[in-house]
Amino acid sequence: MKYFSLLLLTVFLSACVTETSGPEPVPVNPQVALEQRVGLARQYIGVGDWENAKRNLELAADIDPSSPDVLEAFALVFQRTGEFERAERSFDRALALGGGSRIRNNYAAFLFAQGRYRESASVFEAVTNDTLYRGRSQAFVNLGLALLQTGDVQDARASFDRALLMEPRNATALLELTQIALTEGDEDAASRYYERYRQGARRQTARALILGVEIARLQDDVNLEASNMLVLRNLYAETSIFRAWTAAQLEQR
Repeated sequence: MKYFSLLLLTVFLSACVTETSGPEPVPVNPQVALEQRVGLARQYIGVGDWENAKRNLELAADIDPSSPDVLEAFALVFQRTGEFERAERSFDRALALGGGSRIRNNYAAFLFAQGRYRESASVFEAVTNDTLYRGRSQAFVNLGLALLQTGDVQDARASFDRALLMEPRNATALLELTQIALTEGDEDAASRYYERYRQGARRQTARALILGVEIARLQDDVNLEASNMLVLRNLYAETSIFRAWTAAQLEQR
């Protein structure tokens, strides 16, 4: 079965603080001003306002053109607007100037989006080696997703397992392990991973419900199959993943 994957990009949004105090202008620390501009730019990136994002980043670059945070934010803008060569140059420069694991993670996500999976996996692996990185569990998930795309299922499984050691309810890791187990014919393992996913999910995705149906059919669990099919038809009937799966089911009959 084809693997479906979702990669997470780390974009932290921060609030802007306007500094005023009476009629006299308050001197602003350059680093504080830079952080405010980058924070504003990230807010604009979050809502797709590229012009205002660039305007604030240009003002931040006037303060410190060698700031890794400024260069990374520029890279995100360029990536989202299809200027991929400029995005890569900005990521490369940010990392060369000391950018940390968050920037490295976002560069790896950029490589993944470009279909450069082996390069992406190599960079994600470097991120997972940073034991102080607060997004380390997700970095292991991202590494696993990249490895799946290269066909390295064994190492992908190991990466998802590492993620679950740090974050036992990570939904992506649990679903990917469910999919791997199903593909390998290990329905018991698939069922265990899927149950762990269900216990932590507020609302199951279409893909999760489909995996649940396939497990239910293997185990002759008519109640689970009926329950998941009902939700699929009510919530996801018009989605591309449900339509593709339904068409595949018809072809197999």
